[in-house]
Amino acid sequence: MNLYRQSIAMFGIVLPALGCVLFIALGFTLKSQMLDSLSNKQTLFESFKRNRTKALEIETKITLHRPQISHWAVLLAEESSSAVNTHLRAIAETLPPKEFQKTAFERNNTKAGIGSATAQPSSQLRIVFRGTFRTMQRAFLELETCMPQLQLQEFRIDPNPNPQIPSTLLNFQVNYTAWEN
Repeated sequence: MNLYRQSIAMFGIVLPALGCVLFIALGFTLKSQMLDSLSNKQTLFESFKRNRTKALEIETKITLHRPQISHWAVLLAEESSSAVNTHLRAIAETLPPKEFQKTAFERNNTKAGIGSATAQPSSQLRIVFRGTFRTMQRAFLELETCMPQLQLQEFRIDPNPNPQIPSTLLNFQVNYTAWEN
């Protein structure tokens, strides 16, 4: 029996005990990896749920603005120069004729200003007016409210050099970039 004691101890006790320790260590390692993976996936799922609720909120806001988007599409589909003239005629009907006069209107198809730096189609509009400051403020407010696709590029106010015209009238020159579809 003495001859086999060392072999029995080695193969009957030490190796199985070593195998059990390795198996238990492997189990703890796998358990910790699974817990890390679980916590990571739970964090990602919470982030997904937050992002989904935010996306649903944005989607409801977008659906509320769908009529405005179609209105914008209609505005951008119009030819900008004719639309500006139409709106200016409508605005001129509500303002006193002695305080508001359109003296020049030019449309330039070449891109300039911000329009030259983008791929969006645009045209340049140069409009010259003569009028009082308050009346012109009102006219610009109404024009830019009716046509939000206009972007002011240049605005110049000069006193009227003609002595026959009242001194309350000023010369206004505006350059717009009209964004088109």
